[in-house]
Amino acid sequence: MAAARGEPGPRPPPYSSSSSSSSSASEIHVRVNSRRGANAVHPVVDMPAPPPGPAGAAAAPAAPSPVVFREVKHFWSWVPWLVPTFVVANTVMLVITMYVNDCPKNSVSCIARFLGRFSFQPFKENPLLGPSSATLQKMGGLVASKVVDRHQVWLLVTCIWLHGGVFHLLANMLSLLVIGIRLEQEFGFVRIGLLYIISGIGGSLLSALFLQSNISVGASGALFGLLGGMLSELIINWSIYTNKVAAFVTLLSIIVLNLAVGILPHVDNFAHIGGFLSGFFLGFVFLIRPQFGWVSQRYAPPGYLTTSVISKFKKYQCVLWISSLIIFIVGFTVALVLLLWGFNANDHCSWCHYLSCVPTSRWSCNSNPGYCNSTQLGSQVNLTCLTNGKSGFYTLPDASSSQIQGLCSQLCS
Repeated sequence: MAAARGEPGPRPPPYSSSSSSSSSASEIHVRVNSRRGANAVHPVVDMPAPPPGPAGAAAAPAAPSPVVFREVKHFWSWVPWLVPTFVVANTVMLVITMYVNDCPKNSVSCIARFLGRFSFQPFKENPLLGPSSATLQKMGGLVASKVVDRHQVWLLVTCIWLHGGVFHLLANMLSLLVIGIRLEQEFGFVRIGLLYIISGIGGSLLSALFLQSNISVGASGALFGLLGGMLSELIINWSIYTNKVAAFVTLLSIIVLNLAVGILPHVDNFAHIGGFLSGFFLGFVFLIRPQFGWVSQRYAPPGYLTTSVISKFKKYQCVLWISSLIIFIVGFTVALVLLLWGFNANDHCSWCHYLSCVPTSRWSCNSNPGYCNSTQLGSQVNLTCLTNGKSGFYTLPDASSSQIQGLCSQLCS
């Protein structure tokens, strides 16, 4: 079956925030307005009363005026709609894939046959309750040979929206809701949408460089991109966090744990790693925050001048922004060129395959598609798997090529 991309875990719990210091009467007051639970401090500008009039003027009785607060635009709380749209799109794509799959017509046996053409392939062929590998390939699953030989580069994108089955879809979409909605609330749909899609393509690139013969589908490369973006956002906006070490260790532990799950068979961990690296470097670019000194200076009303000009970003933020952008552009371009040249990364890294699957006595990492020799005499079909040498006899009147392929996949699994 196709290599399913696993799913990242939930976002780490929030941490306590620090409070901002008050300023004098001639300065802007910044009130803490935490939109991330209590993990970061977000400023809201307090608009004070104007300064007193010219000397000698009669002092008017001081009347209490209401304090006007306006939220700094860099810390707006957005209404999330793009992430739920992604969830709906992935779900619709699985429904369409199952309709195209049409198990009763193309397979000998099906699960939940009462669903008609939406019924699932046998567990032995696809344990995720989903379609056949042939259907996933037809719908746009990633096959490296198609990208190299036929220049079907769009497969790097289409595979992100496909899933191996119901279990695969549920795991990924629940993770996307937990992680993505919070990020979209904080940073908006444009930045999170770009981070999601570009990270997914980055995961597809690394997957195609290492998994040359498998079909790869799933959104988890994009999900790991969001996790990578969360880590780089924590680093580049270090000053707005409290309990920094605890936040860093917790998030890093979640990432390592989810990458460790990728060493199981039939899980495309190369897509996870590629998505994570893409999201990590893009997070420095898309998720950077201005420092609070600049915010107070930028949103000060006329007549309230600060004593010194404060830059929008700190020096270390600028260095990370520039270097990360360069590293991502160079790495992404080199990976794409190597893939189009037909580069097989396994030929230059003899141990890298262990990053995606570690063989044990309980399972094998051999996930190559099944190939069989078939002979047919009347309604009797004899299949021999070329991978493991197993043979099987089946009674199939008017057997179609898709039915024979499905039996071959079960025999070789």
